[in-house]
Amino acid sequence: MRLWSLHPRFLDRQGLTACWREALLAQAVLAGTTRGYTRHPQLERFREHPDALGLVGAYLSGVADEATARGYRFDRDRIRMPADAVGRLEVTDGQLALEWRHLLAKLEMRSPGLAERVQHAEPAPHPLFRVVPGPVAAWERAGD
Repeated sequence: MRLWSLHPRFLDRQGLTACWREALLAQAVLAGTTRGYTRHPQLERFREHPDALGLVGAYLSGVADEATARGYRFDRDRIRMPADAVGRLEVTDGQLALEWRHLLAKLEMRSPGLAERVQHAEPAPHPLFRVVPGPVAAWERAGD
């Protein structure tokens, strides 16, 4: 599971659809409707907030907005709590930089044209996140 802190505009088609599916899985875990992935470290930052389902709903809304901008149709009815203003999570610049390198490596293999177009871009966060100075997050696991 990878819930990117990066803005979904940087994801290729495969990455965007995978992000949608994985965020829906995260929503199911946080709602208690599935038994798998309950201890996944990517969910720690959502669980720490009192409105975890609202935050994952806002995350999903951001992914769906990008899909709509590209002409895809993601089923927004699957978002349990579609919210845009439930609050924001912090992401460190160290975490964002690690995810940026990870994404560029994936894009170089899967979507080299996109990798070339974005490689010199400034990594921006998903609209849910606010960037603060700091190292890679404690919950990050190499290879996710």
